[in-house]
Parts: sequence; structure tokens; C-alpha cells
Amino acid sequence: MAIDPFTLSLLFVILVIGLPLLSASVKIVREYERAVIFRLGKLAGAKGPGLFFIIPFADSLVKVDLRIVTADVPKQEIITKDNVSVKVDAVIYYRVLDPIAAVTKVRNYHYAITLLGQTVLRDIIGQVELDDLLSKREEINKRVQALIDEVTMPWGIKVTAVTIKSVELPEGMMRAMAKQAEAERWRRARIIEAEGERQAAKVLMEAAKMYEEHPAALKLRELQTLVEIAREKALVIISETSSVPAKSLALATAVKSKGVGET
Repeated sequence: MAIDPFTLSLLFVILVIGLPLLSASVKIVREYERAVIFRLGKLAGAKGPGLFFIIPFADSLVKVDLRIVTADVPKQEIITKDNVSVKVDAVIYYRVLDPIAAVTKVRNYHYAITLLGQTVLRDIIGQVELDDLLSKREEINKRVQALIDEVTMPWGIKVTAVTIKSVELPEGMMRAMAKQAEAERWRRARIIEAEGERQAAKVLMEAAKMYEEHPAALKLRELQTLVEIAREKALVIISETSSVPAKSLALATAVKSKGVGET
């Protein structure tokens, strides 16, 4: 059966116009995305994930990522509470909880969070001293996170974490801190040495009392010391006969003679 030219023209027009309209009306968003739809400029809601249809030329959509996003806070120079200039940078982790609020309440929420992080970080670090900044970094991270989260919650955004990446100190301050750390180590070393001397003196005092109560033990210790000295072949032992028995002195001299010959 032959098709007249008018029908062919109509089918051609339908294909040319209908297929682009159909492709424009079919939209797909991934599992971690949502599509905020505006119909003739008015909010029509959010759809997704999966397949859905929109009205071509009447509807427009904005895709919002629901995954955790990192916002890098650029390095900036900040003066601490004790008037020390430091350079600090940080990272903000956040995720979108309400895609409609994130699109309608703030323009370019990622850029807004980055600038907000710079301001809050500067305010918080300006209220702490340098020692607290270096030793209580986790506490500062939580304070910054709480302040940023308080501002971004009406935007439908949850700040999950804030981490200060690095703190750069002036060269002069680094040298001063190195000297302070070295002096602190010397102080600890001297305290440990003095404590060792005190403990050794205490033990020696107790040993002296024992030798005073037992003179024979002192004699035995003296003989043991002479035997240990006699092991050195290049030494000559000279001792008072009144403090060491003659036989013991002769024994020590004999041990010496075997090593170096007749004297």
C-alpha cells in the first residue's frame, strides 16, 4: 500500500520534533544525586534517584551531590592571642542533607562554606595562644566545626568535620622554641642525674651502716677489691699492712707477678 506524500511529511515532522522533545523530557540521576526541579521559575520539588520525566522548556533542574565534599580553606596569616603571626590552612568536610534548601537558600554553597571557614578559622585562632594552637588542635577543630555547622544547618548542609592541616611559624619563633625545648631537655637530664645521685648516696649510706655493724664484711670487700685490681697486669698494688693481712697482700702480689715477672 502506497503512502501519500502528506503522511510521509507528517511522520517526518513528528520524528524530527518528537524525538528531541522526548529525549529532553527523560532525565536520570544517580543514587548519590538529587534533582531540584523548577517549573516556570517556581519550585516543583526534588526527584531522584533513577528515571523521571520533566516538561521540556517549562521545567529546569539543578543536580545536587549528596556525597561528602571537601572544601579546602586557603592558607592565611593569622595573629594569635599572644601576638604571634602564624600561617594556617584547613579542610572542611560537609554533605548536603536537604537539596532543596541548599539550592534555594544560598547561591553556590561550596564557595560560601569556603569563605565561612576562613572567617571562622581566623576568629577562633585569634582567641587562642600559640601553645594551645599547637597542643589542643583537636579541640580547636571541634570549635570551628560547631560554629560553621551552626551557620550552614539552615542551608540544609551538615559539616561533618574540620581539620587544621598545618601551622607554619616564623623562623625566629621556631629557633626560640628549639632553644626552649633544648633547655627543657637539659633541665630534665640534670634532674634525673641529681635524682640518681641522691638514690646512690642513700644506698651507700645504708651500706656504710652495714659495714660499721659488721667489720668483717668490710675486710672481705677490701680483699675483693684488691683481687679485681690485681687482674690488671700493668698495675702494682701498694697497701698498708695494718689494714690488709700479710698473707692476703702476698697473694695479691703473687697474682701480679705472674703477669709482669719479678719486681
